[in-house]
Parts: sequence; structure tokens; C-alpha cells
Amino acid sequence: MAKKTIMLVCSAGMSTSLLVTKMQKAAEERGMEADIFAVSASDADNNLEAKDVSVLLLGPQVRFMKSQFEQKLAPKGIPFDVINMSDYGMMNGEKVLDQAIALIGE
Repeated sequence: MAKKTIMLVCSAGMSTSLLVTKMQKAAEERGMEADIFAVSASDADNNLEAKDVSVLLLGPQVRFMKSQFEQKLAPKGIPFDVINMSDYGMMNGEKVLDQAIALIGE
């Protein structure tokens, strides 16, 4: 499996950093090469231009932006979804990583 780039978007990029750490640990335990990072909603566009993003996950606190991201991501063919609220609340890196992998379709 090629290296995956998983971008998480939240309101400030702070609360999601713990989730990123847990997702990275889960990826390492699986022997999966992944670049997992979190950005604020305002930085999302810059990162989409600068990186080859495999999948984008929105934090539950920015789910209201789903339609905006749909318009940005559809032409690029980047899959995306909103992180399950309970997985986010529990900081369940395993489940959120599973969600990302399922969206990539591998």
C-alpha cells in the first residue's frame, strides 16, 4: 500500500492534534505509511494546494462546512466525510483511521 496523506480539518487545528497522534500510532502498529495531519478550516485550501491529499476528514465542529468542501474536493476526486462524533469525542484513532481507509477504498 502506498503512503496515504490524511488531512483532518477542525475549527482551530488544536483539538484534532491529539486525534492525529492516536491515528499515527494506529497506523504504525499496522505497518501503514501515512502522513496524518490536522489543519484549521482557514488553512485547508493552502494544504489542499500544497499536498497530495488522499482523504479529508472534517471534525464534527465544522460539519456545517461539508457542502463547501464538497465543491472544492469533487473536481480533485478527493474523498471526504465528517468524523463520527463519538469516535472524535473518545479520540478513537483506530476507528477514525478505519474511516479514512474505507473512504480511500483500499
